[in-house]
Amino acid sequence: MTQVVVLPHEELCPEGAAFDTEPGTTVLDAMLENGIHLEHACEKSCACTTCHCHVREGFYSMEESDEVEDDLLDKAWGLDPDSRLSCQAMVGEEDLVVEIPKYTINMVSENH
Repeated sequence: MTQVVVLPHEELCPEGAAFDTEPGTTVLDAMLENGIHLEHACEKSCACTTCHCHVREGFYSMEESDEVEDDLLDKAWGLDPDSRLSCQAMVGEEDLVVEIPKYTINMVSENH
């Protein structure tokens, strides 16, 4: 089991959270299974950026992002070198510390 620590987020997880999950689980699925309802407008199909997160620790223990994910990340609010789409980022063997950005861009609901 791998531990995932989610840093406090004002709306989604005010106290922060820590839980164990199986390697190979996506970061998004691990959060959803543990009551953190991160938006995922494309239903986990790697077609939006609403599940964008920052992997502050353990980033290099995950498989690298592919070209499709990288292209979408370029459109995410608050992009930094630790950014991943949580629907694509698979938990590895190393513990993770994840930060949920303050804002997200939802191209559908925001009429872009």
